[in-house]
Amino acid sequence: MKEKKEKNKKEKIKKEKSTKKPNKFIEIIKKKWLIKGSTTLLLVAIIIAIFIAINGIMQNLELEPLDFTEEKLYSLTDSSKEKVKNIEKDINMYFIGYTEESALIDLAKQYHNANEKIVVEAIDINNRPDLANKYGIESGSQGIIIECGEKSKVLTENDLYTYDSTTYETINIAEEKLTSSIASVSSDKIPKVYFLEGYSSFSLNQNLQYLSALLENEVNEIDTLDILSVGKVPEDCNTLVIMTPTKDFDDVATTAITNYIQAGGNILWMNAAITKAPEMPNVNKILNMYCVQPFEVGIIRETDTSKMVMNAPDLVIPEVQNSKVTKDIYNTTGVIMVNPTKININEDKLEEAKVTKTDLLIASDSSYYRTNFNNQSNGALDGEEKGTFIVGAELEKTIKEKNEETNESALTSKLLIYGENVFISDYQLTQESQYGAIQLGYNKDLILNSIAYLVDRQEDIVARKSTGTVTYTATEMQDTIIRIIIFAIPALIILLGIVIWQIRRRKK
Repeated sequence: MKEKKEKNKKEKIKKEKSTKKPNKFIEIIKKKWLIKGSTTLLLVAIIIAIFIAINGIMQNLELEPLDFTEEKLYSLTDSSKEKVKNIEKDINMYFIGYTEESALIDLAKQYHNANEKIVVEAIDINNRPDLANKYGIESGSQGIIIECGEKSKVLTENDLYTYDSTTYETINIAEEKLTSSIASVSSDKIPKVYFLEGYSSFSLNQNLQYLSALLENEVNEIDTLDILSVGKVPEDCNTLVIMTPTKDFDDVATTAITNYIQAGGNILWMNAAITKAPEMPNVNKILNMYCVQPFEVGIIRETDTSKMVMNAPDLVIPEVQNSKVTKDIYNTTGVIMVNPTKININEDKLEEAKVTKTDLLIASDSSYYRTNFNNQSNGALDGEEKGTFIVGAELEKTIKEKNEETNESALTSKLLIYGENVFISDYQLTQESQYGAIQLGYNKDLILNSIAYLVDRQEDIVARKSTGTVTYTATEMQDTIIRIIIFAIPALIILLGIVIWQIRRRKK
């Protein structure tokens, strides 16, 4: 009887268990889809964590960004790296109002990669009242402060761009400005370049504004020289620029320039073609010191279409010679001159005058020299001089020989002379052109390299990058990799998902 009661009790308990409602939470967990879903969420969480970790590591490594633009607008040029890599002074670059994600910050960090002495920091000016008070920077504004000891330079957003009034194009010059500012605050001496005024129709404020800005970007101090008021060429002048004189030098100017040459001063002379030969004995006296003869009436024209622009015989592409000035643009066909004139040099007197000549630019042997401007034909006529013509030259005059006994160095004066001046101006070469002449081809490089050479900074003689239109120019391998990342990998993931889905579907 007792055994029967225990048996009934067990059956009752078993029946209660079977009739007891199951735990919904446990049953939900047991469901297959949720188990798979939880696994998926876990995998997603792991992938996100890995991505965040890799992103953090990559940011700490401060790797240079991939730059596939032809002009390399988002990576430093080798010339900028060369300029900053040997700086031994501590330099701070404060980017106010910029975030770490800014492309400008990415560019600036490449200076730190080139030289650890250069520290880049994006800051909130509200957290740095010392900088706000020192430089008068207001909250909410953007700016860049570049400090080196007691020297500093402040750049605004507007300083990083220039505007082409002919194309209405905004041109990025951030690298030039940052590099020049770093060099400026870390340099013990900045070259001084004077433009002689009062004798030419060209001036810094009218048709050489772009050149002026470029020279400042190259860390030069630019100023005009009213030689009649001063009475001499200032002692701090590293290079004197003379644009095509339209009238003769006064005696004061002639004496001042002569004394400057005798003291070892350097000159950059631009002389356009002339339609009549004015009496300029004093101008010719200065040129004769370097064995340069008076300029003749006439222009050089081309017959070889590969040596001209837009099939215009007066838009001449001279042949660039190999020299210290032109070494980085040698063998290029990018210097464009309009109506250049020939430079006549008295070869017989070079040795007597202790002058060494180096050709820089030469019009090709298919060119000719026209003196009759009423003749509108494009081909050379009988009697017109044909052959190669010098349109750019360096003439170095020895003022004092080297003294071996006293170990005193030789004293020399350099003249770089070009038979054209429009090519470095803001003027458009043609009505169809959208750019100023200096912005075309290697015109900018030639003039900046010329001044860098004259102020004795040969490390600044380079082929500079253009900063106008951005052009995508990845190599074939880079292009293949990019296409794989953009198209092949997503397609592979989609295909893999379809295969896995089909396999799971069949298993069901």
